[in-house]
Amino acid sequence: MKFGLLPPVRPRSEPETEAVARESLAGRLTRTLIVWVGGVWLLCVLGVGWYVDREINHNFDSELAEVAHRMFDTAVHELGTLRNERIRRGESAEPVRPFIAPPQLFPTDAVLYQVVDLHERVLLRSSEAPANAFDVPMATGFADSESWRIFTVRHPTLDLYFQVADPLDERRTALNRTLLGLIIPLMAVLPVLALVLRNVARTELRGLQSLAGEIAQRSGADLRPIPLRGLPRELHSVGEDVNRLLQRLSHALDVERALAANAAHELRSPLAAARLRLQTALEHDLRRNDVQAALDALHTLGHRAEKLLQLSRAESGASLARARVNLVQLVGTVAEEFWKVANANERLTLKLPESESSVAVLGDVDALAIALRNLVENALRYGRGRVVIEVMPPGTLAVRDFGPGVGAEQLHTLRQRHVRHSSDRAGYGLGLSIVNTIVEKHGARLELYSPPPGAATGFEARIVLNAA
Repeated sequence: MKFGLLPPVRPRSEPETEAVARESLAGRLTRTLIVWVGGVWLLCVLGVGWYVDREINHNFDSELAEVAHRMFDTAVHELGTLRNERIRRGESAEPVRPFIAPPQLFPTDAVLYQVVDLHERVLLRSSEAPANAFDVPMATGFADSESWRIFTVRHPTLDLYFQVADPLDERRTALNRTLLGLIIPLMAVLPVLALVLRNVARTELRGLQSLAGEIAQRSGADLRPIPLRGLPRELHSVGEDVNRLLQRLSHALDVERALAANAAHELRSPLAAARLRLQTALEHDLRRNDVQAALDALHTLGHRAEKLLQLSRAESGASLARARVNLVQLVGTVAEEFWKVANANERLTLKLPESESSVAVLGDVDALAIALRNLVENALRYGRGRVVIEVMPPGTLAVRDFGPGVGAEQLHTLRQRHVRHSSDRAGYGLGLSIVNTIVEKHGARLELYSPPPGAATGFEARIVLNAA
């Protein structure tokens, strides 16, 4: 994978900038909130209207029923009085036209009623009531005509019905007044609410604008974390994710730069040596010794290149897995690779625990194999005599040699790359740096001892992993 600087941001043209300004998040939030608040308010108005209409009808109906029961006896008494007066005048008790009751005390609140017989003839009516009978069935209860809400009740002993009417226009007027009282404030408040919501949205989105400005300032040359102070929880979470992305990008760029620096440092000498040997071989008609020296230099070059690629992969940590790894099987696989080499066949030995299941860890088997292979190569190259690979429960790998080792003052610098304590230890620094990086990526520890515990001389490296 190749990393480089971030691509330059393409400047926006003027129409694009104006479009973005017109479609600002603050404007969209304000418009959306206004639409939703207005819609919810209208739904509430409809709900209140339905409830008010129901309550108005209930109250008016209750008043009609109450008035009917209270006034029935009064109306019957008035009907009897008017009949007696007619009889005293010598006229028929059953009039051709209905009797009209005297005007009521409060004309504006007058009750409209009729007294009707079984043949639906109007015998008595209030002065405000129509002359003809109401066009509703003659049955106890409520009924609606075109303009009236009518309650009918029958006398318990006489063959008379008493009907009380209420104009429907009054009910509609009461309902309309209620709805207007709710809608007019809404229409008056909406502009003020829009202005308030617009200012609130702009104020609350300043954190987002600040975060966007900080992100826009970042580039391949500036990957500093974004300050997150004062951001709300949602934007703080976004800022943390952006910071993690910047951190990964910075790490990837650091790996690229480190690979370039390591390649320049490690490959310069082998390339120069190979060039010099091949030039000498050409000048002396390709003598065998010069050609062999050039091959050795190319071998060293290939070895260094392999180490650099291992180090780059370890530092990137891009493909490290977390799976169950059996350390006994791991060291067996690595040891078989070295036993195929003549010089390492007799020197390398294994020391394994009795139970394989007791040394299982979580890690990347390929990365751990690279680390162990580097330790074994160092031990075979710089140690003397035999080299021991030991697996120690619950999850420790140890590689031990019996060479001269290193001094106490040099032991803590071995993990640093390119550190050379002598001309014959050119590979310790880079190899142990690879091991140390892989160990850190696994959350484990690399322990170095010189001499090993219980020995007079030598060097021991331990990888202490977390048991599965």
